[in-house]
Amino acid sequence: MADVPFPESLCHRCDAPPRYVRTARSVFILCPRLAVKYPAQPVLSCPAFHPLPLGEARGEASLPPPDGQPGQAPARRPCGG
Repeated sequence: MADVPFPESLCHRCDAPPRYVRTARSVFILCPRLAVKYPAQPVLSCPAFHPLPLGEARGEASLPPPDGQPGQAPARRPCGG
């Protein structure tokens, strides 16, 4: 899973489909389950985590191309906070 940002993050192995938001310089992972939509990465522990079914994985194909627009980094907060 080295082709995704923060490969050690639980987000890539969660059944809530994360959305990868890519800017010219960064990639953020949006979580559809958390009040804090962009948890600080890498997420190593999360109360909303539910593993993907065995055999499923996400990779670079899930990442959109950069939109060419510089984005503002979201505030870094603990997962679920």
